[in-house]
Amino acid sequence: MWWDERVSARFRRNLQPTLTYWSVFFSFGLCIAFLGPTLLDLRCQTQSSLSQITWVFFSQQFCLLLGSCLGGVFKRTLAQSLFALFASSLAISLVFAIIPLCHNVVVLAVVMAVAGLAMGCIDTISNMQLVKIYQKDSAVFLQALHFFVGFGALLSPLIADPFLSDTNCILSNSTANASSNLPHIRKSLVPHHPGNLSHYDLPMKGMVVTRVSYAFWIMALINLPVPIAVFFLLYKERMVPCFNSSSHPLLSADELAMETRPTEKDDLSTAVQRPQAAGGHDDLFSCCQSKNFRGASYTYFAVHITGALVLFMTDGIVGEYSGFVYSYAVEEPLSVVHKVAGYLPSLFWAFITLGRLISIPVSYRMKPATMVFINVVGVLITFLLLLIFSHSVVFLFVGTASLGLFLSSTFPSMLAYTEDILQYRGCATTVLVTGAGIGEMVLQLLVGSIIHDRGSYSFLVCGMIFGGLAFTFYAFLLFFHRMYPKPSADLDDASPDKPAITDDTGQYQR
Repeated sequence: MWWDERVSARFRRNLQPTLTYWSVFFSFGLCIAFLGPTLLDLRCQTQSSLSQITWVFFSQQFCLLLGSCLGGVFKRTLAQSLFALFASSLAISLVFAIIPLCHNVVVLAVVMAVAGLAMGCIDTISNMQLVKIYQKDSAVFLQALHFFVGFGALLSPLIADPFLSDTNCILSNSTANASSNLPHIRKSLVPHHPGNLSHYDLPMKGMVVTRVSYAFWIMALINLPVPIAVFFLLYKERMVPCFNSSSHPLLSADELAMETRPTEKDDLSTAVQRPQAAGGHDDLFSCCQSKNFRGASYTYFAVHITGALVLFMTDGIVGEYSGFVYSYAVEEPLSVVHKVAGYLPSLFWAFITLGRLISIPVSYRMKPATMVFINVVGVLITFLLLLIFSHSVVFLFVGTASLGLFLSSTFPSMLAYTEDILQYRGCATTVLVTGAGIGEMVLQLLVGSIIHDRGSYSFLVCGMIFGGLAFTFYAFLLFFHRMYPKPSADLDDASPDKPAITDDTGQYQR
């Protein structure tokens, strides 16, 4: 195997929870990408205008960010985390089943807000739990976790495509004129950003003819095994009511031999501290309490802030690029035909998914810090080349694929690197997830307004600036890493700078 036996033994011991967290992240991906291609059919279903229906995007994204901030609340015990994941994954299946019954745009926005909250909780809790289980070995498992997001994001549009209306799904006297714009509008509705669609006039009254309900019911069925898998994990851990007796399997002789460290001679007090090894991963509001800052050095805060700023930029690039690359391609000077330009967001997400798959074995052989460096430099060089060859349609496709590859592993690599710097203390997971979510929302709005005022060329200029800022913040993170206090027995127990005592057995702690 391409990894060593120690990591393999830890993976086998935590196989069920690891696979469960991966499957829950598949739900996240399935839910994040379906809204763009189905939004026109949902507009028909709710008989609303384009400007009204695009508020559904905002309700989902805003509540996703809110859910990411609140997700850390449920980390205090394993039972709370698993029950939150069970409720969130089940809520996503229910949302898919309920969407066809929403005939009012406000009701649809509320339902998508619930889905956003569930997605935010999944995002924070799954990352936290994998870091807790694998700690210094978490990089490869985080890469796999984020691969499943991309896989789900690719699958849901494919499921929806056969059921999308070929012509305008509200039949009226103006249907013929409106239908000619339909392919252009639908390609503008990419997973992250609806674009500026206010100048399109589609009928709001008439007979509704859409089959998109079948797509949502299929996705609800596909997602249903995920909450079932979480429930089985709860049952195995004896956390289901009436089955709450604890029972932990013993390590086999071979696993024990590989997991045992020279720390066997540690005293009893050290052994008692080990269940607290993964502590410190609080929700965003708990992180801001003054008691968590006592005794902390400035580098403790600097690592959190610079790590979050790197992801603010890189995840923001993911959102703004996937949202506006189509609009950029169809405008001057490229003037790509709408059907061809429609492949660009799909190509971008396909290479993000491919990059995450490739990063799974690569992350075991390469340090997270090195992977992040390659990612931010690659993003910067790609945008530079896109600016140089801004009149080349071929290079736009090549650059889109390259950008997807370089951005694919940035989040899990940065999360693993930052947690490693902080010795799995502090609030790195929550702060980084929140920073990435804010960046995805803010940079989309910023780039959209700049393109509207300055023209399509500013799309690449913005990307270049954001890539440069990501590299700058990463350089600051490397500097603060060198300044961060090394593990020392003299550090005070209450200090956030005190290193965590890692549990090398890799046992699934309650």
